[in-house]
Amino acid sequence: MGSSSSSYAPKTIFLDVDGKVQKVVFSGHCSPCDIKELLCSSSNISRNTAIMLMDPEGALVSIDPTMPTNSPNSLYKVVPLSTGQIGEKEDMFQNVLSQVADQFSRAFRINELKSEVTNRLAMLEKRVELEGLKVVEIEKCKNDLRKLRDEMTSRGGGRVNCPCKYNFDDGKKVTPRRDVPNYPKIFIWRAQYTLSQETIEALKKPTFDVWHWEHNEMLSCLEYMYHDLGLVKEFNMNPITLKRWLLAIQENYRSNPFHNFRHCFCVSQMMYGMINLCNLQDKLTLTDMGILMTAAVCHDLDHPGYNNTYQINARTELAVRYNDISPLENHHCAVAFQILSLPECNIFANVDPEAYKQIRQAIITLILATDMARHGEILDSFKQKADNFDFANEEHVTCLKMVLIKCCDISNEVRPTEVAEPWVDCLLEEYFMQSDREKSEGLPVAPFMDRDKVTKPTAQIGFIKFVLIPMFETVMKLFPQIEEIMVQPLRDSRDHYEELKQIDDAMTEEAQKKKTENMSIGGKKK
Repeated sequence: MGSSSSSYAPKTIFLDVDGKVQKVVFSGHCSPCDIKELLCSSSNISRNTAIMLMDPEGALVSIDPTMPTNSPNSLYKVVPLSTGQIGEKEDMFQNVLSQVADQFSRAFRINELKSEVTNRLAMLEKRVELEGLKVVEIEKCKNDLRKLRDEMTSRGGGRVNCPCKYNFDDGKKVTPRRDVPNYPKIFIWRAQYTLSQETIEALKKPTFDVWHWEHNEMLSCLEYMYHDLGLVKEFNMNPITLKRWLLAIQENYRSNPFHNFRHCFCVSQMMYGMINLCNLQDKLTLTDMGILMTAAVCHDLDHPGYNNTYQINARTELAVRYNDISPLENHHCAVAFQILSLPECNIFANVDPEAYKQIRQAIITLILATDMARHGEILDSFKQKADNFDFANEEHVTCLKMVLIKCCDISNEVRPTEVAEPWVDCLLEEYFMQSDREKSEGLPVAPFMDRDKVTKPTAQIGFIKFVLIPMFETVMKLFPQIEEIMVQPLRDSRDHYEELKQIDDAMTEEAQKKKTENMSIGGKKK
């Protein structure tokens, strides 16, 4: 403590002022500026004058609280500095500063860092501006969809004897049935979705598990597929329009047990997987890719949950409208192009009108090909072309595309058992809903839909053996690489259900045997 207090004790120096001794006392607390002003006042010099302090030998003395004290016999002298001297000192100081700054710039790459920071700031400002515009666009999209929905609601209009949702009266347009869902913006309204590398790779494979994805995530994946295949660039699609279109598509799939938006995604993902697995990018055009993907996305739009057989037997509005010829598939096409007729949902808005006609016709051809009533006709046609297939032949390519969408539409059994089997339950639930209704309305009931006659193994074995395997094996002639990944799982699935059927048959036989024995014992007792 003693040494500390002594360092702040008053100091005394002696000045030579005009030949007289001037005593100056200051505290160790004083700053150099305070001491300088005190020296100026003691020497009758203006307070703002630049000065220097010299000892009797002409040496400069530092003006600060640590300056050495002197005695009346060794006087300090306060000397005002001239303008020239000040300028020289400033020049020297500036020169030193410049040299130091230059050394710092070289050592720490200040100019490069400054340029980089400036560029990053500019990029951030641009991103903030773009994000702001997106939010405005989102709100506009939501408002437009709500207005369109309200307009359709206000127009009203009844239907008779038709489980179909839409009337196609002149001037009416298809709009979403429900309020536009408020999906998390980080997923659905990003310009580019951030999918993990694991997800990106999984999307290209038939093993993809579609049951762990919410609707907004499936929309994300669909949008990624369009970007990844180069379709957005090829058709000059507005990315915002693509988002609106996909949202409108999702809104126009009903909540059926089987024919719902998840089924739409399933078929579209399998199409994307087959494009990658079969390297179709090297064999077909980008326009063909766009037709395949868009047809897959739209192929079951507004499916009412009751098949063509019911539509025709019940003489529904759809059956009457389309003369009993593929009423559902025609309806799916009509809804698809009603959505595309909305300017805010038209992903082909920037396509040449003549090219659009061809795209429209090709999409219609593929969706109509999904009617299983035409299965034999289409597969026979493809078998005739498969041995001498020519990718330069337009008729051959069209037939291939029809078979590809058929494969994707009924491809659930290609997937792993834990992914495929729940789809069988969903399909049977939809079948049973139809057969119950047919019974109540006095209409014919197909045995494979009757809950009192069909079992899961019996429903699948025939379909896999006589529909799926023959079709996929025919495609395998063109693309041998699908055997291990797609055809073999079908064979395994067939074997799996045949084993289940054997177990069911054994249990039924055992139950019947016990029933017969009980009846026999009962008869003897009488």
